[in-house]
Amino acid sequence: MALSRAVGVRMSGRKGARELELAVLGLLHESPMHGYELRKRLNIVLGMFRAFSYGSLYPCLKQLLATGLIIEDRPEEPANAPLALQSRRSKIVYKLTAEGKERLQELLTEAGPASWEDEGFGVHFAFFAHTRADVRLRILEGRRSRLEERLESFRAALARTRERVDSYTLELQNHGLESVEREVRWLNELIGRERAEQATTDRATQAGEINRTSKDDR
Repeated sequence: MALSRAVGVRMSGRKGARELELAVLGLLHESPMHGYELRKRLNIVLGMFRAFSYGSLYPCLKQLLATGLIIEDRPEEPANAPLALQSRRSKIVYKLTAEGKERLQELLTEAGPASWEDEGFGVHFAFFAHTRADVRLRILEGRRSRLEERLESFRAALARTRERVDSYTLELQNHGLESVEREVRWLNELIGRERAEQATTDRATQAGEINRTSKDDR
């Protein structure tokens, strides 16, 4: 536990490093991968939400290796194997350790402001399938609140500058406003579904408890 917290402190000191750590651990939790495959998957997970620098991946892997959150698997090669075959087989495969799984769970339970900012939200959302329902809901609601604040700023700026800017700048401002409004509507739908599913789960749990109590009273 202490080791996991230590690596989190070191990595979170660099902008975007915490999100990259979560993404790497989350992907390796799904399946061991070699570096090239991991880069491709990260581009899918992170590239949709922010620019992903491949140059940041290998320092991240090195740090995770040094702190025991992941390990390298290097397949042994037959001595007489062709060089081309050796090259294909000798790709290093990265695997999550028990401490890495523990660290991933720590990251997945975080629901503070960093998890709903532009960089953090996309990465946390990508691993919602592995995240507790109450944490998912807090992140979604936090993201919505942040965007509603942004909407107020956009509308105030439009009201101040509408008469002083050219038509192209005005179109750009309107486009930004509409994009945020669409995301807020999307978040409202997600939050509604999350609450409905949580209510269904709560009712099923209560019904189960009532049934158990009834059986015990017989």
